[in-house]
Amino acid sequence: MQTHITEFLTVHGQRLAIHQWGPADAPPLFMLHGWMDVAASFQFVVDALSQPWRVIAPDARGFGQSAWPVREKGGGHYYFPDYLADLDGVLDHYASGQPVNLVGHSMGANLACLYAGVRPQRVRRVVDLEGFGMNAGKTGDAPRRLAQWLDALRDPPRMRAHEALDGVAAQLRRTNPRLSTERAVFLAQHWSTRTADGTYEILGDPAHKIPGPTPYRLDEVMAIWSQIQAPVLHVEGRDSITLRRIAGDTPEDEFRARFKAFPNWRETVIEQAGHMLHHDQPEAVAALIERFCV
Repeated sequence: MQTHITEFLTVHGQRLAIHQWGPADAPPLFMLHGWMDVAASFQFVVDALSQPWRVIAPDARGFGQSAWPVREKGGGHYYFPDYLADLDGVLDHYASGQPVNLVGHSMGANLACLYAGVRPQRVRRVVDLEGFGMNAGKTGDAPRRLAQWLDALRDPPRMRAHEALDGVAAQLRRTNPRLSTERAVFLAQHWSTRTADGTYEILGDPAHKIPGPTPYRLDEVMAIWSQIQAPVLHVEGRDSITLRRIAGDTPEDEFRARFKAFPNWRETVIEQAGHMLHHDQPEAVAALIERFCV
């Protein structure tokens, strides 16, 4: 297993943990994790890479070892413009003026695609692992969404505590039955921390569970995607049900029509993999990344 170093970078007042694998003089490869995940989640893919890369993977704000932007009660605010600003600062620090390869999973894939449209000259390739966007928001939902947001601020969500690290690993395996016990234990060590009372707490701000107050504006997102200059490789797990969960009542063909906004888009599917395809088939994911980004 490749070892990594962790350093901390402050971007716009936000303290971010930046995890790095590989030699400092190797080509950089930036990896962006998903919602309720951490950068160490890419360990298995890093181990499967056949060529030397300098993998740089931040813990997103409010996850892992990165700081929480704290409110008086209930944790911080989390909006995609904030994630974009964080990524912009990370790239300025580690690859100033250099077009980069971005690999993102789920939320991180959505972030990578947005960034590639906002800063097209900064991105060389995008590998989008199970990034679909969200279902288009409806104007009529605005009162309900805002009410849900206000209710959540009044009674903030909490993270579940576990009596032992084995309990964290078991939760990971319930979420993804393909995950081996060995890999679950490794991830649990990076996904949680032991508190003063001896229990294990997930390394994530509970405020991430607060529903957003604004709808997903698909037309704006597609306008951003249309500006991407880099080739985009979209990768799905054959057994993933994430698209269906996101699409809801929207027919799949209609939902997938959004991908026509990408000027240079290609798709592939990894067999025997679900949404966490970088855990299920890291060798296949690593091979796709290297073929696409070399």
